[in-house]
Amino acid sequence: RAASRAGIVEEAPGAYKNVEDVVRVAEGAGLTRIVARLVPLGVVKG
Repeated sequence: RAASRAGIVEEAPGAYKNVEDVVRVAEGAGLTRIVARLVPLGVVKG
C-alpha cells in the first residue's frame, strides 16, 4: 500500500519512458553512443 498519492503516481507505469526510445533519441542527438546492452538481474527497494 502506498503511503501517499504522490507515491502511487510515481509508481504508475505511465510515469516511465521506454528506455529503448530514450537511448535511441540520445544517440541520434549525438549526446551518447551505445556500447552495451544491460539486463537487470534484480530490484532492491528500500
